[in-house]
Amino acid sequence: MLTGESSEIAIAPKYSDASIELVAVLGDFRVRPAHQAILRIPRGRISPKKDDRIRGLSEFLHGLLESQYPMPFSLYVHIPYCHAKCPYCDFNSHAASSWPEADYTKALITEMRRRSVDPAWGGDRIKTIFFGGGTPSLFDPRSIAEIIEAADAIFRIESDAEITLEANPGTVEAAKMAGFRGAGVNRISMGAQSFNPAILKFLGRIHSVDETRAAAHAVHRAGFTRFNLDLIFAVPGQTVDGLLYDIDQIVALEPDHVSAYNLTFEEGTVFFADLKRGRIRALPEDDQAAMYATVRGELPRRGYPMYEISNYASPGHEARHNLTYWHAESYLGLGAGAHSFASTGRGGRRWWNERGPTRYIEMATTGSPEVGGETIDYRGAMSEFVFLNLRLRHGFALRSFHERFGEEFDGAFAQLSSRLIEDRLLIEDDGRIFLSDRGLELADSVFAEFV
Repeated sequence: MLTGESSEIAIAPKYSDASIELVAVLGDFRVRPAHQAILRIPRGRISPKKDDRIRGLSEFLHGLLESQYPMPFSLYVHIPYCHAKCPYCDFNSHAASSWPEADYTKALITEMRRRSVDPAWGGDRIKTIFFGGGTPSLFDPRSIAEIIEAADAIFRIESDAEITLEANPGTVEAAKMAGFRGAGVNRISMGAQSFNPAILKFLGRIHSVDETRAAAHAVHRAGFTRFNLDLIFAVPGQTVDGLLYDIDQIVALEPDHVSAYNLTFEEGTVFFADLKRGRIRALPEDDQAAMYATVRGELPRRGYPMYEISNYASPGHEARHNLTYWHAESYLGLGAGAHSFASTGRGGRRWWNERGPTRYIEMATTGSPEVGGETIDYRGAMSEFVFLNLRLRHGFALRSFHERFGEEFDGAFAQLSSRLIEDRLLIEDDGRIFLSDRGLELADSVFAEFV
């Protein structure tokens, strides 16, 4: 591809601030990157036969930059234990009345140390940590502190890192919240789900409406300024008026972030089996769409603009950890069933751990708990970049796609993108691609087009 006086191949946008100059010799032409993340090759000095060699050189330079300018990554820590498994939950969670907290904490730190020697993480710093589950708030604050301290000692945590811990309102008390704050946690994510006692019971939640309110007050008293509340809507029997009441109640508790999820019936859950047997019935699709439209209208009106398909936040308070996933960036997952992804810019590798907590502890303590993985090739990386970024309300910049992959978006997905735009599912405007309102309602179908 020749444009103007040079042809351009992107290395990766993350090196755009690197004050370096590289000169590489390949065959009979020289490559001199400018101080942007672009290889500039003088016009007339290359031929189509050398395109593969140029691509290979760009990958080599990308690796060299990676070694010289390591980039921060996100850390996910999975704590799988909970008091009771909700009938809609398809996460790797395990109901228990007691759990081997010390052994599990030791296994997490051991896995962390083993992973630190992997070139994918070597020299990199942690920009976000997310304790998910299960119910991480079941653990003692001292265990959480031990994990955070180990992460800082092994990798180093950036001074402004976002550190989130998921909590169940039924496991929250003022002293424990203060303990988590002292441990280094600076953001709490709590599953309120509903303020209707009948819906909470249907969803199998162990907490009451009053416990949600008390837990929210405990979070504020502990000094947390970053605080997310989860909401589930489109529950069988729910009405739009009932949803509006839930929104009123959530806003009254003054979170800075709200995650609102349409109830789904995932295979392997109790609800999925009940649905197949006719014991429960999902709301009609039109009713679900009306509720999603209500959420998309009401939360922004109350000060929480929509920035992702299911997420709303006060300006500047978006979940930085989740943005790592939606931007297709690197994250390291620790714990039973945790997934990881190491990006190489134009590809990457994904792997996952043993799901059983007991077996995970054994494997992590004596060796590697990894039980599977896959390599993401160039084409697969482009597809993932598109459908993950399309989850964001403002989608992605066409320039970002080009910088990352060295190709134009229209060139890589020309016919597909044109059709989706004609079908009013995608919008191209001001150099960006994003979902239309209709595309938001049919998002899963749009994403499937890019898989």
